[in-house]
Amino acid sequence: MAKRENKKYTLAEMKDRYIGKEGSEERHSYEYDLRMDVLGHLIKAARKERKLTQVELGNLVGVQKSQISKIENNINNVTIATILKVFDALNADISFKVKLEDKELELEVS
Repeated sequence: MAKRENKKYTLAEMKDRYIGKEGSEERHSYEYDLRMDVLGHLIKAARKERKLTQVELGNLVGVQKSQISKIENNINNVTIATILKVFDALNADISFKVKLEDKELELEVS
C-alpha cells in the first residue's frame, strides 16, 4: 500500500485555484466583495460601540432602519455619500488609501 502524501497549500494558492488568478475578473470581484463585507462589519461594530440601534443611526443619517441593515449586511448597493454620512453620524474618522501603480494616495475624512 502506497503512502499517501498530504500536500499543504498556502491561502494564495487556494485562492488562485478556486477563485481565480490574481488580476483576473473573478479574483477582483471576490476581493471587492470581501472588502465591502469588512466595511459593513466595521460600520456595525462602530454602531454597537456607540450603543446605537439601527433605528437611532438611521435617524442620525436620515435613512430608514432597513437601509442601515442593508449597509451592515450588503454594502454593495449603497452610495459612498451614504457611507460617509454613516461614519459622520458615528463620529468616526475614516481614511482611504488609493494605490496607483507605484504611488499611494491617502485621504483622511473627519
